[in-house]
Amino acid sequence: MKPSSPGSPAQVGISAADAPTWLPMLFAVACGLIVANLYYGQPLAGPIAAELGMSPAAAGLLVTLTQVGYGLGLLFIVPLGDILENRRLVLTLIACCALALLSAAMVRSAPVFLAAAAAIGFTSVTVQILVPWSAHLASDANRGRVVGNVMSGLLMGIMLARPVASFVASLWGWHAIYLLSAALMLALAVLLLLILPSRRPEAKLPYAKLLGSLWWLARTQPVLQRRALQQACLFGAFSLFWTTVPLFLASPAFGLSQRGIALFALAGVAGAVAAPISGRLADRGHGRKVSIVAMLMVAGGFLMSLAGQDGSLLALGLLTLAAIVLDYGVTANLITGQRAIFGLDAEYRSRLNGLFMASFFMGGAACSALGAWAYAHGGWTLACWVGFALPVMALVHFLASTSKR
Repeated sequence: MKPSSPGSPAQVGISAADAPTWLPMLFAVACGLIVANLYYGQPLAGPIAAELGMSPAAAGLLVTLTQVGYGLGLLFIVPLGDILENRRLVLTLIACCALALLSAAMVRSAPVFLAAAAAIGFTSVTVQILVPWSAHLASDANRGRVVGNVMSGLLMGIMLARPVASFVASLWGWHAIYLLSAALMLALAVLLLLILPSRRPEAKLPYAKLLGSLWWLARTQPVLQRRALQQACLFGAFSLFWTTVPLFLASPAFGLSQRGIALFALAGVAGAVAAPISGRLADRGHGRKVSIVAMLMVAGGFLMSLAGQDGSLLALGLLTLAAIVLDYGVTANLITGQRAIFGLDAEYRSRLNGLFMASFFMGGAACSALGAWAYAHGGWTLACWVGFALPVMALVHFLASTSKR
């Protein structure tokens, strides 16, 4: 299997020149609403487990199975964006996601809820079909800006999902957030049905060969290999921070309540601003510089975190600033990485995106566990030093490469 020539068409349907200017904004809103489904359950795991008769030790399965479903979807669903008509694929997945959310809201059985949680994760990979689709709708000159704008919507959805879920649950119970999101998914499906253009890829591959090509792409695309490894380190640092900082803020040093921790989490929303800025800089040929600065920012965020340990208001301010800087850096490198891999052969964009996302998603999952272990054995200090080492490793690996991408 060989890549098609750079000038070969990768789709039948609306072109970059014909795409309306509002379409990337629609994609951004859709991505934010869909990806939020992955995170609603995180702050609600305790009350959900209690009502369903699950032990506290099993409560983590509510989050884990959603993540497992998402990881499987990245590998088995997202590549379909390279061979199936994208509009129909997106609408089908959103409809299935609405059914999974409705099931989660209505069931009273723990096994059924866990199955629904996995299905929510599996169908929420719709966002990773929309992101490469947005790259198809952009020209080479503005691809970073368009992808950055779409990703800013996705990141806003991630950052706002936890506090929104906590707020809705405090008013109407945990069932309400799943019912509300199911309604939003159905409304979104209707909206997209009415105005979303078609995109029909020219590639015609059996599903088995499509999946087989993932291994070929992983072996033969050095840009993908480098960018996936580097983002795995940075997203691992991000996951480590957000896994351990709630434990630290709830400890006697700060003694914050769940509501206080939710408010702290809003600081991460500022990181979404990095997406469009980084995309524009990458379009102007500054992608390598952006990545270097981004890795330094993530490392610097952990150094700031080390200084904020005495429980004072100043320490809380330093932690908040560290969260903003760290999230900004992780987001900036994500956008430059996506622009780099989307600059490869257009025929493989969905598969490249699935591999890229799956790689650093696994890095995040591993470092979440590593962060919990570090915090348990060495407190906040050890967790910060482990987090600091991850972007440093990414930076060393990045500087060792002479590639402009």
